Amino acid sequence: MTFVRLVARDLRRAWAGGGVIAPMVFFLLVATLFPFAIAPDQALLARVGGGVVWTAALLAALLPIERLVAPDLEAGVIDQLALRGVTEPVVAAAKMVAHWLAFAPALMAAAVIAAGLLGLPGATLARVELGLLIGTPGLAALAVATAALTAGLRGGGAVAGLVMLPMAVPLLIFGAGADGAGAFKLLAAVSLLLVAGAPFVAGAAMRMGRE
Repeated sequence: MTFVRLVARDLRRAWAGGGVIAPMVFFLLVATLFPFAIAPDQALLARVGGGVVWTAALLAALLPIERLVAPDLEAGVIDQLALRGVTEPVVAAAKMVAHWLAFAPALMAAAVIAAGLLGLPGATLARVELGLLIGTPGLAALAVATAALTAGLRGGGAVAGLVMLPMAVPLLIFGAGADGAGAFKLLAAVSLLLVAGAPFVAGAAMRMGRE
């Protein structure tokens, strides 16, 4: 029950702080502006559209990263939860679930609009949506772990980008290039690895931030 309350609390905060609308708007802006940056070639856009969608998804997951962990550490919320017997990995896992619920469903809905703007065929859109469904939990896990690692740093948002982007490269490669069962399996393996390991990494970072 405590876990559900933590997820609901972070989800309410994401809604109140615009953490749901902002990533979706940013995602659509990238999809809208990208065709202006290259030749307006329909065949070219359809070929690189999957990579554009995944790059936009990665950057959208990064947008609210400064609000995921740092405010709770500064306000002493993590300390209070620890006194009640709620361990840091459990708090981190709740934040991962809340972050995924806050941005992934909206992102997948926005991907349909982005597909129209980029001229993606229906089959390509289906593959992109399946890839996002598999890979966005890994993005959420990576975002929370990065937020915990950079929570106590000045200018944490800029540092978070430098930390998260290189670590997200496998997700980006397998997600953008997912066109068969093998690629989806590799994407699922990377996403599962991040989801399994991130709570412990983020928990350790939050524990160090409390000391």
